Amino acid sequence: MVNALPTAPPDAAPTAAPRTKPALAALALGAFAVGTTEVVITGLLPEVAAGFDVSLTTAGMLVSGYALGMVVGAPLLTVLGSRLPRKQLLLALVALFTAASALSALAPTYGTLLAGRVLSALAGGAYVGVASVVAARISAPKRRASAIAAVFMGLSVANVLGVPGGTALGQVLGWRAVFWTVSALGALLWAALALLVPPVPRDEGADLRREAAVFRRGRVWLALAATALGWAPFLTVLTYIAPLLTDVTGYGARAVPLLLAILGVGMLVGTPLAGRLADRALQPTLYGALGGTAAVSLLLLAAVHSKPLTALGFFLFGLVGAAVIPPLQARVTSYAHGAENLASAANISAFNIGNAGGPLLAGAALSSGAGYPSSLWIAAALALAGLGTAVAARGR
Repeated sequence: MVNALPTAPPDAAPTAAPRTKPALAALALGAFAVGTTEVVITGLLPEVAAGFDVSLTTAGMLVSGYALGMVVGAPLLTVLGSRLPRKQLLLALVALFTAASALSALAPTYGTLLAGRVLSALAGGAYVGVASVVAARISAPKRRASAIAAVFMGLSVANVLGVPGGTALGQVLGWRAVFWTVSALGALLWAALALLVPPVPRDEGADLRREAAVFRRGRVWLALAATALGWAPFLTVLTYIAPLLTDVTGYGARAVPLLLAILGVGMLVGTPLAGRLADRALQPTLYGALGGTAAVSLLLLAAVHSKPLTALGFFLFGLVGAAVIPPLQARVTSYAHGAENLASAANISAFNIGNAGGPLLAGAALSSGAGYPSSLWIAAALALAGLGTAVAARGR
């Protein structure tokens, strides 16, 4: 059985801690930029729709198109860049991400904006996958899950600060200002990576055939399925959190951002905590996070009519929801020794499949007449399915 991340080859020995921490901060900055870009558009869709004279449904393609780009782009660009040293691959991906953000800011038509979003997603999905591998490789063997968690902290901070901040900026200065800001952030990120991240050579003998061979391993497919199922509960609940809070719990509309912030604080606690625990015991941390997600979803289902208990429940939901990320990412790379780049990127695709699949199930339940609390029992069922799949992968 594989219980820990693979040992790094001699040419990728961890750097000293004083250099590793700034490098991890730079890698996390990239995840922050990607996470902000992915979600911030949701709060600006009415302005975009009005600006291009398209329907709100058409403008919504900017969200689903980005998710699709993440699913396809993460493994595709990783494969195309498989012959590059990993630092050079990161720099190339950030350059594409920055150019795509500038294209979105300049977009004269809706189609151009959609193209810019898809290009951003292609680069962003591959970036997060490669960055998590680089983080693990430059860190001490016993700190690799924590290093991966540090990268994904950028995504958590994006939900707490980047998305609301970007939405406020767009409402004041227009949506194009958001993409110009992301472009500037991309330029800063490129410089930070160039200066702070040490060289990380590609593995000796690594090529497309060797990377692709990882998908012959059944446990890799089971681990990817566990990622999709284990992360799906988060977006399943988050997609319908506003009507759940207002129509069921009885909160006013102005309280929704506060509850989202409480959930975001839970994410900020859960991500590094899971990284530290996974460094000590990867499998138990994963099982605990998935089981905890199911348990908290059922707790919320029982307490959804109580305002104080719902607030506490969403803090815990953010904590356990984010806690699944580091062990899921770490375990896929541990099962894919020799092909970590492609497997890590494929796992980013799996996260985004969960992003799409969970809300689709919740939407189908609502269309059939189920109430908003149905998203909670669906989330619990998905988490339990993810737990079962994770156990099956370990069994192989």
